[in-house]
Amino acid sequence: MKLGCCYYPEHWPEAQWAEDARRMAEMGLELVRIGEFAWSRLEPEGGARYDWGWLDRAIDTLHAAGLKIILGTPTATPPKWLVDAMPDMVAIDHQGRPRGFGSRRHYCFSHEGYREECRRITAALAERYGRHPAIVMWQTDNEYGCHDTVLSFSAAAAAFRQWLAARYGTPDALNAAWGNVFWSMEYRSFAEVDPPHLTVTEANPAHWLDYRRFASDQVASFNAEQVAILRAHSPGKDITHNFMGFFTEFDHHAVGRDLDVATWDSYPLGFLEQFWFSSDEKAAYLRQGHPDIAAFHHDLYRGCSGGRWGVMEQQPGPVNWARFNPAPLPGMVALWTLEAAAHGAELTSYFRWRQAPFAQEQMHAGLLRPDSSEAEAADEVRAAAAVLAEIGPQVCARAPAALVFSYEVAWVIGIQPQGHSFRYLELVFEAYSALRARGLDVDIVSPDADLSGYRMVLVPTLPIVPAGFAEKLAALQCPVLLGPRSGSKSESFCIPEGLAPGKDVRDLIPLTVTRVESLRDGVAEPADGFAVTRWREDVVSDLAPEVVDGAGRGVVYYRDGVRYCAVWPDRALLALLVERIAGEAGVPLLDLPEGIRVRCTEAHVFTFNYAATAVFVPHLGATLPPASWHLAPR
Repeated sequence: MKLGCCYYPEHWPEAQWAEDARRMAEMGLELVRIGEFAWSRLEPEGGARYDWGWLDRAIDTLHAAGLKIILGTPTATPPKWLVDAMPDMVAIDHQGRPRGFGSRRHYCFSHEGYREECRRITAALAERYGRHPAIVMWQTDNEYGCHDTVLSFSAAAAAFRQWLAARYGTPDALNAAWGNVFWSMEYRSFAEVDPPHLTVTEANPAHWLDYRRFASDQVASFNAEQVAILRAHSPGKDITHNFMGFFTEFDHHAVGRDLDVATWDSYPLGFLEQFWFSSDEKAAYLRQGHPDIAAFHHDLYRGCSGGRWGVMEQQPGPVNWARFNPAPLPGMVALWTLEAAAHGAELTSYFRWRQAPFAQEQMHAGLLRPDSSEAEAADEVRAAAAVLAEIGPQVCARAPAALVFSYEVAWVIGIQPQGHSFRYLELVFEAYSALRARGLDVDIVSPDADLSGYRMVLVPTLPIVPAGFAEKLAALQCPVLLGPRSGSKSESFCIPEGLAPGKDVRDLIPLTVTRVESLRDGVAEPADGFAVTRWREDVVSDLAPEVVDGAGRGVVYYRDGVRYCAVWPDRALLALLVERIAGEAGVPLLDLPEGIRVRCTEAHVFTFNYAATAVFVPHLGATLPPASWHLAPR
């Protein structure tokens, strides 16, 4: 795995560049990402009047130091002159307000004029630098969707009407699919269909789902346009996009299919603060991040572009954007780096080289402080580089467990959660964490992935079951777990004929869900070793339940290797199910202490201590200090 950093030569005096490059190489860095926010310096005014000189010199300076470059297209930050030239290019938020200039991502993916400008600047960059020997990878744009920018309700999103016409053919077909007879919502033509915002009460959930599908397709097509240009002018160079953590607003699998390498931006401490983790977890992992946050995304993005992936932005110190921004425990930056290597990353790039003394991110730490002195992470980068040089490239074999993840499911649950605490990402993460807590490697895969060869398959929930998916599960020779709400909706967001979980799932396991209920936070109905919280389903079946709650009501049903869980599975129930399924699959488990995680590559077994204290690890027969790791040949 190669190490790198994110660098902004336009932020610093040119006289400083060569020294920066020298110090990067000395630290063990090999890659430098540049250019993704530089449109105003590349093209100070309109009319294709470019200023290439500074970028030519920056690239040559980095190259002279032996560094390779990841060059970004600058389309996440359209300059002021462009916004003024086409003011309707900005996104419109859910409340009908235009997104203003003065930060970033202020564009609508559907605006054809802006897309043409993006094609133009991408082509100009690719023509000039596409065959430069220093350029080894291109990054398209930056963090698609950040700051709630996937959904735009601008006039440009009228492309939604064409999307609907292509999908349904006739307004009558659309009306039937959406159930628009309800509340007199029927349309006479596609021209009458508006985005589903600013309605008096909730919009039709089918309308919302199609708008989310459309918006996701717009992101994918926007990216595909840049990819096609880069491939034409820069053949043989890898193309990536840097995805984000815990972000589901568009289908990353769809975008990933056009990429060579999927990368993501890893901020374990920021994510711990921002998301659903309990106060106890936030306290225990304050300076380390939950032990499964980074790993979850490593495994997710490894499944987004054919197995090639990396970390484009690795947190090196306190960030600036979370509710609270603690500093990493000493050793964590090196640990996060090696965790990425253990999951098969091709690169880890630290954000950023030097902390900026100005603008919005001036409180975001880098490898250097604003005065160019080394920050705390610098020595950890050197330490990680030394380990990586010693162990060489790491290759991941197929994991024993597959976890099925669908971005569409996140949209379905988000549109109609039915219970405030039913969070798709949390459900998937908890299933993943239950597997990791027993020492299992996991592949996170899309519903259309090849599942043959896995020894166990977990589907935390899948409300809309794609055509052929149930048949694919039926053909497996391994245990399968289906979670609550699976098969509960049709393709057009209706209750399926014959009730949930629909015919396809019912062919796998014969049961019918007759009623669902959500439970408010704090309600826990006791059972034998676990509790029913958040969600439960009433099930009618000729099968005797495999697991029941304290009142004797069915919780888990089983037939021929397939299980259906009819409640939100708490950690105790997940632990029980993982142990049972792994036993049936003949997959060995480990009893790992709190904070300890294990990851295997073809050559090594990595053991990581995410705890803030030293922990005795039984399978090692040794104690690991906090924020440390152990390597052993496999």
